[in-house]
Amino acid sequence: MGEQPFIAGTYSQQYQYKSFLPSSLNKSAIAWHNLGLDLLLEDATRLLGELNAYSHLVPDVDFFIRMHIYKEATASSRIEGTQTKFDEALLDIEEIAPERRDDWNEVQNYTAAMNFAIKELEHLPLSMRLLNETHRILMQGVRGQNRGPGEIRRTQNWIGGASIKDAYFVPPSPEELPELLSDLEKFWHNETLNYPHLIKIGLSHYQFETIHPYLDGNGRTGRLLITLYLVEKGLLRRPTLYLSDFFERNRPAYYNALTVIRTQNDIGHWLKFFLVGVAQTAEQSKRTFEEIIRLRSECEQKAMLMGKRARKALQLLTSLYSQPIVSASAIAALLDITSQSANALARAFEDAGILLETTGYKRNRLFAFKDYIELFQKRDLSDDQNDLHVPA
Repeated sequence: MGEQPFIAGTYSQQYQYKSFLPSSLNKSAIAWHNLGLDLLLEDATRLLGELNAYSHLVPDVDFFIRMHIYKEATASSRIEGTQTKFDEALLDIEEIAPERRDDWNEVQNYTAAMNFAIKELEHLPLSMRLLNETHRILMQGVRGQNRGPGEIRRTQNWIGGASIKDAYFVPPSPEELPELLSDLEKFWHNETLNYPHLIKIGLSHYQFETIHPYLDGNGRTGRLLITLYLVEKGLLRRPTLYLSDFFERNRPAYYNALTVIRTQNDIGHWLKFFLVGVAQTAEQSKRTFEEIIRLRSECEQKAMLMGKRARKALQLLTSLYSQPIVSASAIAALLDITSQSANALARAFEDAGILLETTGYKRNRLFAFKDYIELFQKRDLSDDQNDLHVPA
């Protein structure tokens, strides 16, 4: 099968506006590679493999993956305008100010949707059926809950502009969606197209965002799709790579790279941007795991020095890796000890520099595993979007 020049699609005249109809991805191989892109692909694949190795090397890796998912949920929701901070996402809803609970719920939904989808991949292939169910969880009880959660749209949507007449971009019409989504689904599983998987999911993310199959929540679902694909295809044993933070920090460049495909048929620029994101994010995530291993060793040594409390201290420490903000009552329930013993253990963790009391209250106090939380609050390798360099 010969490679064809990439043609993004065509505009279809509708009533008083034109919608964009993307070309099929599944029908023929696309000429995508050049030397610069091949080098970026090699680098991104190598770093992704190194990151994946930590899924095998780190004991109890799922404790830490929960934090990665919270970070992704916060960053992905922030792209859509929510204001929940990473440490707020770790709190119970009772600790969140009423005016911020809607945003908090969106982050929790994203986390639940990702956990659901990863679990479903154990016995279901990646499919629109799976994405629809994931989307339903994502939109439940939050903004957009009345806009068809879990359902492919039956009306026209658009991006930007006060109305569809002056929209920045108009996705394909509802009548075209069944064929487009079927084509995309087949593309995910077409083994006769000899694309590297990172190229395939880069193309898939672009195609999904261009189709914009839901009335709301397309961006978040399209970003979830990246991780789900990598897990299903075996590039990741566990969901440890999330690109939303990279996209959010480089938001203008992200939107521009997607737009350039449609306006100039330039798939290469988008794929370069995408691979830079994979490489930078995999490198930072790998460093986070390295720092987790170091911090874990230091804290375990401190816990072992707590005498008669050492066994309970190690139990608490293990719990903190998945729930790093706790109250004394939560410690008591977790360890099945008295409130007095829980408070004493919390004070011992404070004295050891593991926990930090964050409220300043005498009652209803909260303790944070601050050094651990800060590992996930670090920006990726380039903090400033102006530092982003995508090779020409």
